[in-house]
Amino acid sequence: MEAEANAAAEQAEADAKAAAEEAVKVDVVDTAISAGTFTTLVSALTAAELVEALKGEGPFTVFAPTDEAFAKLPEGTVEELLKAENKDQLVNILKFHVVPARVMAADVTTMEADTLAGTKVNVVVAEDGTVTYQGANVVKTDIDCTNGVIHVIDTVAMPPAEGQAAN
Repeated sequence: MEAEANAAAEQAEADAKAAAEEAVKVDVVDTAISAGTFTTLVSALTAAELVEALKGEGPFTVFAPTDEAFAKLPEGTVEELLKAENKDQLVNILKFHVVPARVMAADVTTMEADTLAGTKVNVVVAEDGTVTYQGANVVKTDIDCTNGVIHVIDTVAMPPAEGQAAN
């Protein structure tokens, strides 16, 4: 009887822990907001009117540039992209960072992936295990979200010019 009570208590504790973890997990946008290191990305998503789309069902794999990654762009680039007249370009750049599937780090081998921008990108795993997304270093992986996963990159990946293939 005591063993059954202990087993039931352990199961209840495991269930409570799982429920707490699930309650903390949120969509890719809210995860980016709460991280605090993606304020430029979130501002860009807002300006591009992509927030609601990325709060959708998904699944999405977002290769998310940090604020430092955006800071590497030439001076004034972010401000220009955030202007209303450049919305289409901004949307294309942001969609270039999203693969419409849940791709966990363990599943990645060197591959070509389709993005929401309608172009293909290269994900490369080097012999030393480092991973790049269209040349940007993946510095943190597998931030699990309710509608996908975020992998953090150190550089803003730029889509190829129209008519060019991604390298």
